[in-house]
Amino acid sequence: MCWTFNIRVFHSAWSREGRTIPHMQERCCCSYCRRYNWPSFSFHLGALVVFISMGTATSKEEPSSVKSPEASVAFSMMDVFLFSIVIGLLTYWFFFRKKKEEIPEFSKIQTPTGEATGQSANENSFIEKMKKTGKNIVVFYGSQTGTAEEFANRLSKDAHRYGMRGMPADPEEYDVSDLTHLSEIEKSLAIFCMATYGEGDPTDNAQDFYDWLQDTDAKLSGIKYAVFGLGNKTYEHFNAMGKFVDKRLEELGAQRIFELGLGDDDGNLEEDFITWREQFWPAVCEHFGVEATGDESSIRQYELVVHKDIAPAKVYMGEMGRLKSYENQKPPFDAKNPYLAPVTLNRKLNQGGERHLMHHELDITGSKIRYESGDHIAVYPANDTSLVNQLGEILGADLDTVISLNNLDEESNKKHPFPCPTSYRTALTYYLDITNPPRTNVLYELAQYATNASEQEQLRKMASSSAEGKALYLSWVVECRRNILAILQDTPSLRPPIDHLCELLPRLQARYYSIASTSKVHPNSIHICSVVVEYTTKTNRVNKGVATNWLKNKQPNENGHKSTVPLYVRKSQFRLPFKPNTPVLMIGPGTGIAPFIGFIQERGWLKQQGKEVGETVLYFGCRHEKEDYIYKEELAKFVKEGALTQLNVAFSRDQPEKIYVQHLLKKNKEHVWKLINEGNCHIYVCGDARNMARDVQNTFYEIVAEYGKMNQQQAVDYVKKLMTKGRYSLDVWS
Repeated sequence: MCWTFNIRVFHSAWSREGRTIPHMQERCCCSYCRRYNWPSFSFHLGALVVFISMGTATSKEEPSSVKSPEASVAFSMMDVFLFSIVIGLLTYWFFFRKKKEEIPEFSKIQTPTGEATGQSANENSFIEKMKKTGKNIVVFYGSQTGTAEEFANRLSKDAHRYGMRGMPADPEEYDVSDLTHLSEIEKSLAIFCMATYGEGDPTDNAQDFYDWLQDTDAKLSGIKYAVFGLGNKTYEHFNAMGKFVDKRLEELGAQRIFELGLGDDDGNLEEDFITWREQFWPAVCEHFGVEATGDESSIRQYELVVHKDIAPAKVYMGEMGRLKSYENQKPPFDAKNPYLAPVTLNRKLNQGGERHLMHHELDITGSKIRYESGDHIAVYPANDTSLVNQLGEILGADLDTVISLNNLDEESNKKHPFPCPTSYRTALTYYLDITNPPRTNVLYELAQYATNASEQEQLRKMASSSAEGKALYLSWVVECRRNILAILQDTPSLRPPIDHLCELLPRLQARYYSIASTSKVHPNSIHICSVVVEYTTKTNRVNKGVATNWLKNKQPNENGHKSTVPLYVRKSQFRLPFKPNTPVLMIGPGTGIAPFIGFIQERGWLKQQGKEVGETVLYFGCRHEKEDYIYKEELAKFVKEGALTQLNVAFSRDQPEKIYVQHLLKKNKEHVWKLINEGNCHIYVCGDARNMARDVQNTFYEIVAEYGKMNQQQAVDYVKKLMTKGRYSLDVWS
């Protein structure tokens, strides 16, 4: 008997990756086995492949009947030896080797069906909801500050006056791909009120809708639509979102039934909307063959419920989302779940003058909030207690009454206009905008409560689409900056029910501020700088900015308690270059310096880490060196430490002629062009969009034209290309 081994080693990756081991002839390589063709077998030891060949030798030269005793003994001893080795290997393989841990198989969890959960499987289908409620008009809104949502609600309510039924819809809450099925509903129409945010971007709640429109190849033939865009002409990409939606829907085969509306917030957005709306509905009537019902009566969307005996634990006290979320804070923190950040510093920045510029530091320790230089924080302010009390007094209401306003449309996703149940005081303090001039729809709804005929007529006229009415609204409400309290004070017979007023007033919105710090240096703190807004109106009333006056009064300790600010971080595209050695050119007068404080801090930190950091150049501007040169000491320190390569400051009113940042850019135009052309620098502009940003951009056109040997149009195209490449970034406001 011959026992021999033919062992070959293969890399274990062959078997792990499910591939076939290369073919091997399962035959022993010794002369006896090859000669007599004995059978063989194999087994695997991990990466080893063991071949065993055995047999009984019978040869012509050595017949089986003739055996030497010595050979028999030798073969017997060899058999025992080899057999022991094989048994040992098999024993190790099956009992002692380290086996692979088996990955347990888990059975798939079955998702409960709608019947099991009591919920509809199509609850995110606006088509199913429209069919169920008999609606045939859906009004989608992309809204960042609430205005587009307000316009969508108004258009939705308008529909009943034309024998149709409308439904406002937040695209974030529905499956927008359902738009392909809208034609299944008779006389159906999709209206889009789309605001543009930042530099031509969609609003947060319209981002998914924007992405779907970009990527889809859905066929929308048979779908009827109309678009009203909300924008601001001081921005580079005026109404970009409205224009995109209008064009893309047409490309996908949908039918536009009325021209694109372009509202301009730099002018009179309300008038733009009214003008578009008054022509839009006749076009709808003509297209669908319907007529106005003539019903101009007020329609209440919510019903009042007064809670007389309700536990305090069930009453909202200013929370934006989850009840008692301010008492039991849980991350992640966002628009519906803001973090209550303690104020650790409230410092006045300017040394004199009439204005009040301030620096706040907000503690985010333990919140898991992360931010980067250039990001924004959103702050939820509170209205002035004095204004709230005056409203309660003039309306004769008990502000501590706990109420709920419940949507009469039970199928609506929006059950309440603000978190309920709550008190009138809380609603007017934290949830409702009582300081901005009310829009015409509010005046229209309130007019019915004016007992004096002439006052009622004036309110209705201002709410109308007539030229005289528009002019009256512009002069009496907008230009005089009359808020709801001023209108009630100047219209003695107008005393509406407080619950209807709360239904009509828009939501108080978060205020956004550029972060003035970097998490590289301040990981547990967010810094902001702002200027207090306060002015006297044409009616000699003093109007105060809601957020800045509220922040002004936020001291680190208020009567022994920590003063807190509800906030969340909003990510921005305003970012430092990826490579630290890329030069940066920053232009930020006034509070526009905020993000650049964070940028310079980060560049200084990178330098301390031993990184090669490119030129860091700042152009800052203020009115007077001795009054409002904010962050003067910090900037001097940055220069001394080398974090700031070059500091240029324009004091606009310290000399007879005005000097602004654009004048200093022109003065240093050769260096500016060298940074752009040879250094491939990144340019950043932060501040006023209406004047400063436009003037700075025009200055860059001039510099590029002169040193780049280009004509005006070529220079404009060159700067636009910088923007496209992300080398010219804007963080501006109007």
